[in-house]
Amino acid sequence: MIVHIVFFKFKEEQKKENIKKAKDMLLSLPKTIPTLKSIEVGLNFANEDRAMDLSIITHFESNEDLKIYAIHPEHLKVVDFIKQVVEYSKVVDYETN
Repeated sequence: MIVHIVFFKFKEEQKKENIKKAKDMLLSLPKTIPTLKSIEVGLNFANEDRAMDLSIITHFESNEDLKIYAIHPEHLKVVDFIKQVVEYSKVVDYETN
């Protein structure tokens, strides 16, 4: 099993609206991308300086399935939107049993 985690720091402009839209878009992906086995979208409530605004935890059967997800047109629509509204993101990918 492959775990793909991404953390996002959103720009201040229309932050709440953009976080909600990103969350909704992300949660719609399992309906259209068969290789995406599960997705969890978390909205941050911590007030620390190092805190990120939104996180996703996704699961795939293989690294190849993750690669298919990465270039899927529906995922790319989400990526295009998120690139416009985030300051930066961080990613962690790892394999688990």
